Amino acid sequence: MRKQLIAAFAAGSALCTLAVTGAHAADWSMATPYGDTVFHTQNIRQFADDVKAATKGDLNINVYSGGSLIKHPSIKESVQDGVVQAGEVLMSLLENEDPIYGVDAVPFLATSYGDAAKLWKASRPVIEQKLAGDGLKLLFAVPWQPQGLYTKSPVTKAEDLAGKKFRTYNAASARLAQLLKAVPAQIETPDIPQAFATGLVDAMVTSPATGVSSQAWDFVKNYTDVQAWVPKNMVFVSQEAFDALSKDDQKAVLDAAAKAEERGWKTSEESKGTLTQQLADHGIAVAEPSDALKASLADIGKTMTGEWLAKAGDAGKQVIDAYSK
Repeated sequence: MRKQLIAAFAAGSALCTLAVTGAHAADWSMATPYGDTVFHTQNIRQFADDVKAATKGDLNINVYSGGSLIKHPSIKESVQDGVVQAGEVLMSLLENEDPIYGVDAVPFLATSYGDAAKLWKASRPVIEQKLAGDGLKLLFAVPWQPQGLYTKSPVTKAEDLAGKKFRTYNAASARLAQLLKAVPAQIETPDIPQAFATGLVDAMVTSPATGVSSQAWDFVKNYTDVQAWVPKNMVFVSQEAFDALSKDDQKAVLDAAAKAEERGWKTSEESKGTLTQQLADHGIAVAEPSDALKASLADIGKTMTGEWLAKAGDAGKQVIDAYSK
């Protein structure tokens, strides 16, 4: 019944699109989880504009940001079911579905942009294959800044986090919290300020971009630049919707996607320093991790890399072998 309703909804949407835009035009709905001030969303809106211009209006991508149309955990399924044609998700959010999606959230496996790019080159073919099996086509992926530690009090050793309520957003961050002897609490990005305000969480690991967009200075006073990992958001489209385009329009989408990926990586890296400075300008104490904290986190990273490889099997080994060359 659910899929029948979805099909009816999609068919009705298609009829409306044809009536409004003409028989040769296509209208895609795209669901994204982040707000309009976040560089990922801005990059996606530029991608949509580029596609519209390159196709001369044959393809219009309507971007619904901030989880306004579909909440983050349901975006991939909604694209698969045809509720929307395209979507953006944090890749590691899907790790419970398949461990391979969590490769860029393994702590201290790839912590610099150079290593992150190398890891993406190694893992992209496997990710594309996994998505294709679900009827999805990968368009592009863009990294967040390396993840840092936000806390109410200074943290100089791992033991300082024991017993703290720790915001998590994927399987890797939940496991990190467990290994730190903290208490994991799954909180989506838009809910971060309220979670801190109501005492649901005391600490989190996230990017400078999320720290600024959530105005972290209102609820924490310390940022430790541990550079734990470099997670990515990926953008994909229903293969069926993509195949319905003309060959010229398909090329326009892929060309715009390649530009969006290059632009997004550049923006992420260039903005790291500026965003971190914004945290400091608003009163957050920005610090490098102590030797003791780095040593503890490195040990946790080794543990989690081994655990991830055990879960990911041959596909994971294939990625790590390619990354290590």
